[in-house]
Amino acid sequence: MPFSERPSSTWDLNPDTTLPRLLAANARVLPQAVAFREKDRGIWQETTWQTAFDKALRCAAGLQAQGLQKGHAVLILGDNRPHLYLGMLAVGMLGGFATPVYPDATPEEIMHVVNSVHVQFVLAEDQEQVDKALDLRERGASLQHIVYDNPRGLSRYTAPGLVSLQQLMADGHKRLQSQAGLAQQLTELATPADPAVLIHSSGTTGKPKGVVLSHRNVLSGVANAFRGQSFEFGEDILAYLPMAWVGDFAITMGAGVALHFSIHIPERPETVLHNLREIAPTFYLAAPRSWDNMLTQVQVRMEDTTWLKKKLYDFFMAHAISSEKRKLAGETPTTLQRLLRPLGEWLVTGPIKDQLGMSRLRNAFTGGEAIGEDTFVFYRALGVRLRQLYGQTESSAFNAMQAPNEVRLHTVGRPLPGVEVKISDSGEILIRSGSVFAGYHQNEKASAETLGEGWLHTGDAGYLEPDGQLVVLGRLSEVVYTAKNERYIPNYIENRLKFSPFVKDVAVLGKGRDTLAAIVCIDKEPVGHWAEVRGISYISYADLSQKPEVIELLAQAVRHVNETLPEGLKLRHFVSLHKEFDADDGEITRTRKLRRNVVEERYAPIIEAIYGGQKQVTMRAQITYETGEIGVTERLLTVKEV
Repeated sequence: MPFSERPSSTWDLNPDTTLPRLLAANARVLPQAVAFREKDRGIWQETTWQTAFDKALRCAAGLQAQGLQKGHAVLILGDNRPHLYLGMLAVGMLGGFATPVYPDATPEEIMHVVNSVHVQFVLAEDQEQVDKALDLRERGASLQHIVYDNPRGLSRYTAPGLVSLQQLMADGHKRLQSQAGLAQQLTELATPADPAVLIHSSGTTGKPKGVVLSHRNVLSGVANAFRGQSFEFGEDILAYLPMAWVGDFAITMGAGVALHFSIHIPERPETVLHNLREIAPTFYLAAPRSWDNMLTQVQVRMEDTTWLKKKLYDFFMAHAISSEKRKLAGETPTTLQRLLRPLGEWLVTGPIKDQLGMSRLRNAFTGGEAIGEDTFVFYRALGVRLRQLYGQTESSAFNAMQAPNEVRLHTVGRPLPGVEVKISDSGEILIRSGSVFAGYHQNEKASAETLGEGWLHTGDAGYLEPDGQLVVLGRLSEVVYTAKNERYIPNYIENRLKFSPFVKDVAVLGKGRDTLAAIVCIDKEPVGHWAEVRGISYISYADLSQKPEVIELLAQAVRHVNETLPEGLKLRHFVSLHKEFDADDGEITRTRKLRRNVVEERYAPIIEAIYGGQKQVTMRAQITYETGEIGVTERLLTVKEV
């Protein structure tokens, strides 16, 4: 149903309610409007708000009959699926902790979650995730009830406590029919202060901590973001972000239910880009790396197209990018640029947006880390109103964002309505808002440190510009000094190196040293294409990473970043690593944040070679394969002086 035809809002932006009550309101006011569309066997299957509410009620009634009570935790295992989302809402109805984890998390990572929140219930997507839950049982986890959604391959499983979600909902339906008033009781059971979800922090500096977000927290964040013009009622979205990331819950469940979005679920993670084009969402949030990857795809395709199409692309995009740069500089586009815009939209930018699935985008965002200037300007020139936002798990994902017509490359915009921001004497960004959590789960010490004096201590360094725009520099804990007492934040330099399409990950070194250096991981797809175009053959990632031409390509990226750095903070050496940083190896988090202590310990021989003046270093590295087996690789790496 188009937004213009929808009935009036089911929510007045008052956060003192719950997601289950809003779900019930959607079922009452918008019973036949589409809540979910899921791609299954090539066909989009629809679920209305009435059906979604009925299923959530049945699931809650079934879980309650199984013994789930307020304060109990339910582990959510799997990729994005409508029944998993509705299961999370059902857990929220009962006052429980819906605890999603990344579907590719290792057993050790999941055991940390299970032990920290005392999980007894599991809601699993399919056989693979059920096997994972059973493995956790053998490791000592007290998982008494395992509920699965997709029954394929599970008909002969006889493990105790194993039940299909369909059976659970059927049992819940019988309870609802036999007990008058149970539906109303379940809908009203949770209070605004009760947990909506329990999300774990990324764990860049230690074990992930459990962040309990109440219904009031989540809905306060949604209301703040709505007032900041981030989304509207009735958006079409693609729910592809990991359910264990706060951004997915805040948008898909928080805003999705409160603002009655149409939530589209991709068939598989591998089909996300194809499904994106099919639905052409009106709202889209992606990390800078995703925006970079789509830009790389466009550039690769244009390299392979006809001479005429390439000339048209180069001509119109050059003018559009120049026009956008003038806007960002506070200048007015030239008359020629204004005249060429409609023709360029018809011939070039419009078809590209259609191919990317962005022809209907009203609101597009990037967040998580800084985005490269070339990437940001490209999408703005394309006609995608890309904006930067700043948020974190502890504040329900939304702190600040750029207004549609007030975009700057170095800021994240103004604090949202309902969000107070101040900078501490140490330069830390402090936040106060109804969206801020009440504390970490069963961790009073960490809670007291993070919520001191009524403010959320974000751990980020930054400052406010005179007109109120917020600038985020990086993690305050990562402020370090060279041997010459030069102050710098490694992450700030790393992000600027990753602006290059050829760099996937990087670790900047130099704490207590005379000079700065870096360990660089290439991005195989764009570097591989670059090599193929130039006739450079290679047989593997490791081989490609050590090609002299590739190392020089990386050196050019380093020199470009050095131009923006003061003399004492320029990178003097780097090593192109023979493998990517890997979450399974503990080098990065599941959200691709660097675990600096792990990297510096694991690659100590490289660091010693760099600062020891060596030209090459032999590196042995341990690799954990998908099967769980551990292997060892050995490569001779070049230490490149810049």
